[in-house]
Amino acid sequence: MNARATRTAVATALVLGIAIGPAGPALAAARAPVAAITPVQETPDAKALDAKALRAAIAGLPKADATAALVRVAGTDGNWRGSSGVHDLESNRPADRDARFRAGSVTKVFTAAVVLQLAGEGKLDLNRPARHYLPELIPATYRKVTVRQLLNHTSGIPSVGSGGDTLDEWYAHRFDLHDAADTVREATSHEPDFTPGTQQHYANIGYTVAGLLIEKVTGHTYAAEVSRRILKPLHLKDTYFPGTDPTIRGPYNHGYQIFTGTDGTGELRDVSVWGATDAWAAGDLISTTADLEHFTRALFRGQVVGGPLLEEMFTLPGASVREYGTGGPAAYSVGLSVMKLGGREVWGKTGGRWGYNTAIAATRDLSRTLVYSVNATDAKGEGMNPTAMNIVVAAFGTPSSG
Repeated sequence: MNARATRTAVATALVLGIAIGPAGPALAAARAPVAAITPVQETPDAKALDAKALRAAIAGLPKADATAALVRVAGTDGNWRGSSGVHDLESNRPADRDARFRAGSVTKVFTAAVVLQLAGEGKLDLNRPARHYLPELIPATYRKVTVRQLLNHTSGIPSVGSGGDTLDEWYAHRFDLHDAADTVREATSHEPDFTPGTQQHYANIGYTVAGLLIEKVTGHTYAAEVSRRILKPLHLKDTYFPGTDPTIRGPYNHGYQIFTGTDGTGELRDVSVWGATDAWAAGDLISTTADLEHFTRALFRGQVVGGPLLEEMFTLPGASVREYGTGGPAAYSVGLSVMKLGGREVWGKTGGRWGYNTAIAATRDLSRTLVYSVNATDAKGEGMNPTAMNIVVAAFGTPSSG
């Protein structure tokens, strides 16, 4: 498979998990950032890992599509940890390899895990309508939408805008506060996109409802419940929910986004400080590659969700994909998504916030795991960030079908 075909195939497989809002402006006219190229910093312990390919995947940063990258690959073939790029474009200091970052839709995996825990405790039923638990919020129009359908994106509840139609509009409203219940009321005031369970449409709305469901069933805030059930038991000390705080606490590498002017020229802006209340239980998590690697391994080993309920995360619904009119088979389970890479089935989740792209991915047997954070300048563009794509291919191999 040639490089162009590889990029197209990976982008098709992953773009839905990266984008959690309207796409950003075209990048054709953007200029590369003016900063010194930093060498790749690595701590290899690889046996059969292709360290050379991993090193090449993040070499040459900063460049037009990314200013920094943090990568962890582990498994039976050895471990590799690498970083490249800069902490910020002003100082040109090397990127902090232990930096915190916005994990975007990787948050959904944590939300799904807590809902599955509650199901295992008999506090809710995945087959029961969400309206049973939230009768004052979910209208009768959506009375048949089950809890499971919220989590596997087959609810039919339409998405609603929360920031604007253009990047400049989003930027102008980056500090706006959003109320989750109001978002759900707005979405459910519209007719369903499709009959629940018949199609799959990736969106944040199901996880916004799921966050409110967690609060209703437990009597605690969403953040407090996820912290009590997952963050504290796993000692994820650098992972937290920012709430209404638009900053990233502790060490972080600055995120930049390309803004395209009316004359077609590109301008890089620092977008590190940006509120995430629009995403909430669907995408506001802040974490590190070390914490996310530990979480991924614990999750796949059954240490977060146990017994048969863990299989919900590795089971695709029998629904066609609504995105882009493809009509293909569903790609999202409860919390995760799946693709074939290098002849192997790889499960995981990507996430994107302005200036940041993130992913967790692993084979079911944990023979290979990947976590990355890329400070992407096109974090919500129409396709997968080139640096992120190179990392995925270096870690797992090229996409394959069947």
